[in-house]
Amino acid sequence: MKRSFIALLSAATLLISAAGCNSNDSVKEAQKVNEVKADSATANTDMGKIEEKGMDYDSKFMTKAASGGMLEVEMGKQVAARAVTPEAKKYAQQMVADHTKGNAELMALAAKKNITLPTTLGDDHQKVLKDVVEEKGVKMDQEYMKEMLKDHEEDVKEYTDASIKAADPDIKAFAAKTVPMLKMHLDMVTKMKPTVDAAK
Repeated sequence: MKRSFIALLSAATLLISAAGCNSNDSVKEAQKVNEVKADSATANTDMGKIEEKGMDYDSKFMTKAASGGMLEVEMGKQVAARAVTPEAKKYAQQMVADHTKGNAELMALAAKKNITLPTTLGDDHQKVLKDVVEEKGVKMDQEYMKEMLKDHEEDVKEYTDASIKAADPDIKAFAAKTVPMLKMHLDMVTKMKPTVDAAK
C-alpha cells in the first residue's frame, strides 16, 4: 500500500513538472509516469519484471501512437485549409476524419488501462508539423505528402509489431484493427504523391 502511494505521489510530481516545463518532450514525460505506474503495479519478482517489461512496451506504443495521431489531425486541418492541389486537400481531409476517430478509441483504451498519454505533440512530431506548415503553396503540399508517406510506412510497421508483441490483449486487438486503415492511408499517399510532386 505504502509503495503504491509513493508511486502515485511521484507520478503526480512528474505530471506537474511536465506541465510546468514546455521544453520537455510530452511523449517522454508521459512515458516516465507510465514507468512509475508499471513499477508500482508489478510484484518485485522475476515474473513481475516480465510483466513490467510488457507494460512498458504497451505504454511506449500507446504514448507514441497518441502523439502521432494528434499530428495527423493537427497537420491535416492546416493542410486541408491551405492546400493548393486537390490531392493534398483530399488526403488531409481523410486524415482528419480517420485519425480523429482513431484518437478517440486510443484515448478510451488508455483510460481503461490506466496509461497516461501525452496531451501535446512530442518533439519529433512538433518538428514535422513545423517543417510542413512553414512551407507555402505547392511546396507545402509536396512536403506534406513526403512526410505522410514516411509517417505511414513507420505507422504500419509499429502497429503491426504491436499487434504481435503487445502484452495486453486489448492493446494488441486495437493495433491489429488499426493496421488496415493505416495501409489504406499508405496506399492513398503512394498513389497521390507523384501527381502532387509534378504540380507547379
